[in-house]
Amino acid sequence: MLHRLSFLILGSNSLTGVIPASIWNISSLIMFSIGDNKLRGIIPPNAFSTLPNLKRLFMEFNQFDGHIPSSIANSSGMSLLQLSANIFSGIFPPEIGRLRNLSRLDFAVNLLEAKEPKDLDFITALTNCSQLQVLALGFNKFEVVLPSSLCNFSTSLWFLYLGHTKMPGSIPKDIGNIINLQSLYLNNNLLTGTLPSSLNQLKNLRTFIVDENQIHGPIPWTIGNLTELNYFSLRKNAFSGRLPITLGNLTQLNALDLSGNNFTGSIPSGLFNIPTLSRIFYLSHNNLEGSIQQEIGNLKNLVEFHAESNKFSGEIPPTLGECQLLQSLYLQNNILTGIIPSLLNQLKGLENLDLSRNNLSGQIPMFLGNISMLYHLNLSFNSFVGEVPNFGVFANATAISIQGNAQLCGGIRDLHLPPCSSQVRKKRSLVIPIVVPLSAAIVILSLLCVYLCWRKSTTEIYSTTSMQGHPLISYPQLVRATDGFLAKNLLGSGAFGTVFKGNIGAQAGQSTSLAAVKVLKLQTPGGLESFITECEALRNLRHRNLVKIITACSSIDNKGNEFKAIVYSFMPNGCLEGWLHPDTNDQLAKHLHILQRVTILLDVADALDYLHCHGHAPVLHCDLKPSNVLLDAEMVAHVGDFGLAKILVETNSYFQQSTKYGVGNMVSTYGDIYSYGILVLEMVTAKRPTDSEFIGGLSIRQYVKLGLGGRVMDVIDTQLSLNLKNELQTTDDYSYKLKIDCLISLLRFGLSCSQEMPSSRMATGHIIKELHAIKEILHS
Repeated sequence: MLHRLSFLILGSNSLTGVIPASIWNISSLIMFSIGDNKLRGIIPPNAFSTLPNLKRLFMEFNQFDGHIPSSIANSSGMSLLQLSANIFSGIFPPEIGRLRNLSRLDFAVNLLEAKEPKDLDFITALTNCSQLQVLALGFNKFEVVLPSSLCNFSTSLWFLYLGHTKMPGSIPKDIGNIINLQSLYLNNNLLTGTLPSSLNQLKNLRTFIVDENQIHGPIPWTIGNLTELNYFSLRKNAFSGRLPITLGNLTQLNALDLSGNNFTGSIPSGLFNIPTLSRIFYLSHNNLEGSIQQEIGNLKNLVEFHAESNKFSGEIPPTLGECQLLQSLYLQNNILTGIIPSLLNQLKGLENLDLSRNNLSGQIPMFLGNISMLYHLNLSFNSFVGEVPNFGVFANATAISIQGNAQLCGGIRDLHLPPCSSQVRKKRSLVIPIVVPLSAAIVILSLLCVYLCWRKSTTEIYSTTSMQGHPLISYPQLVRATDGFLAKNLLGSGAFGTVFKGNIGAQAGQSTSLAAVKVLKLQTPGGLESFITECEALRNLRHRNLVKIITACSSIDNKGNEFKAIVYSFMPNGCLEGWLHPDTNDQLAKHLHILQRVTILLDVADALDYLHCHGHAPVLHCDLKPSNVLLDAEMVAHVGDFGLAKILVETNSYFQQSTKYGVGNMVSTYGDIYSYGILVLEMVTAKRPTDSEFIGGLSIRQYVKLGLGGRVMDVIDTQLSLNLKNELQTTDDYSYKLKIDCLISLLRFGLSCSQEMPSSRMATGHIIKELHAIKEILHS
């Protein structure tokens, strides 16, 4: 019956092996779809000679290699050809131009080459395809100049992707002939010259990206004719001159990136009147000058504004406070003056604020400490004066930078600033002699003794009573254990707490033991709830791969403020975050070889399996990431930080919670599996899921998928790849290939765990089984 088959659709089924030869003989086949599998092999040279009726072929996201056969022209009715993300090589056959009905051609992310002009003859041949709408050839290696025939493409073409091909030369001067083009990607090439004047003919253009080339000259004034532009990026080129005022005509702009060029002059005021400009507004690393106009407040939906490393002067416009969705504001390395305007207190969602290296003055406003989302604040090298706040972001010395402001005082102890004069006067006022009658003095002293005795007794009760099932430790003990919470003992800081190294039991002749002391940030919204949740979650949990809680402290500090801390077993090798993303200033090299990574992943999987399936009640961690995976002296992994955990009761297996767990907002065990899958991908690639490379819709999952399409060594952690190549000098090729196969398996495994649909993700038992299999291969 196969010889009568018209549609064969087998996509996204984790199929392996090669395509059976018999399939290439099904002459009745109209559509053949095997995309997103694990298939390999070649397309036989005469494969299409027996497929005259084939109209649609989907083979993307596999591991097919070899050349694209010229026999493809025999499937004369072909309209859709999608072979992206494989490892096809050689040159593209010009016979492709005989497919007159072709509407979509996608060969992006392969190993296709062009080393001399004739190797691009297929582009000239494609001009015969009058119905061609989509052409994607990016992520190949075309080392020759684009032929001018590109400009003769059908006017039906609306998507052209030629990014990441390393093409030299300039943009063809008649590119404007493709008048219906909507998306044009020429980024990450070696293009030179200027922007051709014919661009103004592309009235339907919505996306124009030429990042990271060597294009120079000014932006043509006629750019204002492209009124449909939505995403416009010229980042990292050699553009110069003034920004044309016609940029204000681009009233549909959603993202504008002009950073990393040599633009001069002021910002055209019209840019601040584009209400759609919201995702990206980057002007950084240019030579722009003048003031940042008050009209910036018109951009109500702006999320990121980068204007650093220019020559902007004047004051920070108070109207920035009207951009209430702003999350990142970077104005460093300019010559701004004046104070931080009070209206910025309206930026409740602000996460990053960098005003360093300007000429700002006045006091640091207290309201910055009230912005609960703010986790990075840089005010260094200005002329700020007066007292530094000690709450909110200011309570975390690692989250702020204030050096280079000589007249600051106060703040938390870790900042090592001198006390403010008002604080000194306050202390002195306590020793001013007070003359009172002797009888009155005796009464006062008696009452004071009664109060101190009461205070001591209540403190002892607070410090020794069991809370949440853990014996408590006193505040003075923790002060002694951490040397007064000195900065040298700081291990790290997060949203709800700061962690210090301490010697517990270092008094009264007791033996000492190292511990990690997490001091809760009670001023942070949710800080107290985090403390209670963590104690409750860990009360009945006992597993070798969970961080062990030793004790807790619920007391008051020496200033009379509420104080809560949790004491854990100390992990000498720190957190996984520090191993995957080591500090460049760290003198001790931190590298994990492949077996260590698999072992750590297995440890974390064991911990999740216990939490989900083997405790008194299922526990959801809800915040699984490298910074919450701790490594002991033997590099055994322990999952910690249960401040966001959820305990499931009875049959209620879901909680309403807005958490980034893939599709939906229902928190369940599937959510932890999603996070685990992303952790696996981060372990192999050493890329954070929030990496700056992941923009324009690209995610770590898509990045990995592209790598699995034939460029796997491009996505594997550089250090891991280097280690494997060094091992190749002392081992055989087979051992090296075996490890590469294991890494590919890990990447596919991570994608499987982080699938968008929760029901498609693996259970912990299956995860453990898969990892044991990979570990056995590595041990063999």
